[in-house]
Amino acid sequence: MMHGESIYQIIPPKPIVQERPPMHKSKYSGDLPPTASTFVTKGSTNPGMANLGGNLTNKPVSDKSHAGFGKPKGSYCDDPTGYLKKAEKTGGKVLTLAEMKREHPEALAPKELKPSTRGGPPKFSEQPVMNLVTSKNFVVANAVETILAAPKKLPEGAKDYLKKEDYGKVPKYLQHIKSDIESEYQYIRDLQAAQAQAEADRMRPLSEDERQSMIEGLKAKWEQVNTAYQAGTHVTKLDTMGKMKRKEKNEAELSQIEKDIEKLSKKNIYINAEM
Repeated sequence: MMHGESIYQIIPPKPIVQERPPMHKSKYSGDLPPTASTFVTKGSTNPGMANLGGNLTNKPVSDKSHAGFGKPKGSYCDDPTGYLKKAEKTGGKVLTLAEMKREHPEALAPKELKPSTRGGPPKFSEQPVMNLVTSKNFVVANAVETILAAPKKLPEGAKDYLKKEDYGKVPKYLQHIKSDIESEYQYIRDLQAAQAQAEADRMRPLSEDERQSMIEGLKAKWEQVNTAYQAGTHVTKLDTMGKMKRKEKNEAELSQIEKDIEKLSKKNIYINAEM
């Protein structure tokens, strides 16, 4: 067995063409009835199975039209020669309209006439009256007739809506709607008042002793933070992140304490009673 490249592999070998064997064709016809078939004895006096020996050339019971599995094979195909050919209905020639009028005028005549909906043209004896001229001014006549016309009277028993009992009054259904809206507004006002009262109950005034003690505590806190802040004011070069954050923290605390002292300096201070 050879491995790797070889000079004998440069030229590819010729492909081997396999010869196809001839197609098998049975010596028996395909229309022969199958052996031991039960499809050919239905509706007949033959036994349950037919062609047990397998030597029949025809079916023991011939096929019936539209029985069993329908028409014989190929009966439903259209006849390729039975199509409508050109000018078959006209005898081989298509006539033009002029030729139809000349040769077959009866084919163009209407088969049924619709009844006329008009009375037809007037007769010669029914001549209209001619040359009648009037001097009436219809514009002026219509204006005078409209001015002098009497007002139209109402028929007796007509309903006068101006004399109704509730004419000019607010309907009852609107009064009910207004009362419902007012009750809803009153309910909302009651809820708001109850909420405001509950908020007021939770608040109490800050006593003077408490206020002074809180101010003293804030001042002491301010002195403590200010001492720490003044201790670092001599540092002119803030070269580290810790120095910068410490200075910013002290400045923020001093500013917040001053705001708190200013708020506590006012009178009538209310606080939460639960605290």
